[in-house]
Amino acid sequence: MRILLCNDDGIYSEGIQILKAQLDTIASVMVIAPDRERSTISHAMTLRKPLNVKKVKIKGKMFGFSVNGTPADCIIIGLLEIMKDNKPDIIISGINSGPNLGNDIIYSGTVGAAREGAMRNVPSLAVSIDGGAVYQFDAAARYTKKIISNLARENLPKNLLLNINFPNIEYEQLEGIEIIRHGKRRYRDEIRNIADPRGRVHYWIGGKIEEKSIEPDTDSGVVNNRKVAVTPILLDFTDYSMLKEMNQWLKKWKMN
Repeated sequence: MRILLCNDDGIYSEGIQILKAQLDTIASVMVIAPDRERSTISHAMTLRKPLNVKKVKIKGKMFGFSVNGTPADCIIIGLLEIMKDNKPDIIISGINSGPNLGNDIIYSGTVGAAREGAMRNVPSLAVSIDGGAVYQFDAAARYTKKIISNLARENLPKNLLLNINFPNIEYEQLEGIEIIRHGKRRYRDEIRNIADPRGRVHYWIGGKIEEKSIEPDTDSGVVNNRKVAVTPILLDFTDYSMLKEMNQWLKKWKMN
């Protein structure tokens, strides 16, 4: 099995290094990741400047390739250049420092990389871990290896996109896995006004999650219950119920 491994925290992040070490025991792993952190960049691509690819060594050993672009850029370069003669069987993006739950999937560079892979007909996973002072990357990496080993036995759709989130606890404390829908995440104090010494106002975006807004039958609820949340995500954004309703509207519209 061949795996293309990416992330949005950058090639030197702890999460991707620990995950690679686990995956190396079951697959041939190629790391292609941003040269620095590119969190919350969603599915952005670099179109107005050239991209550089560099070999990266960690602890004296070849680790992978860094790209001075976005996570989606890394997937494109990986599939169309670096791995064009030896396509991956699966793409994994992560392990991300912090969760990608509910609405977070819209902003996430981690999910953006996996989405790019699924759009290009390679089954893809985005893997994230809930926040904390110390991240239990080893637990998430070990469990991810189990998920991959089981997925390898299935007839996976080429455009499969899975969003996987772990609670930030030790391996022995994980209480199972659930396939679950993604919910909504509401934040409080989303923007702060900050005045500099000259009296100019600046704005800082980013608030804290409202715990009361978490629904139990969603990805956030599952992670809160010390379980691994796995959510299949569609690439088709069409609202089919609205499509039918709007076609009824169109019959009444005066457009001529």
